Amino acid sequence: MNTKFPQRLKELREEQGLLQSQLASRLGVCKSAVSGWEVGRNQPNYDMLIQIAELFGVTSDYLIGRTDY
Repeated sequence: MNTKFPQRLKELREEQGLLQSQLASRLGVCKSAVSGWEVGRNQPNYDMLIQIAELFGVTSDYLIGRTDY
């Protein structure tokens, strides 16, 4: 499935001034996982998607591009 997730994740991370390694640490994953998500090589599982949405204060629908708010 082609989503806006990679682009939105990177934008949110950069808006917060976080490095990939810092985001990875906050989420309890390795930096390569975050890198893979941002380039669209792989996707987080459902639970991680919820955790990312909560961290950035957005909805999972926003993260995957189903809404623009």
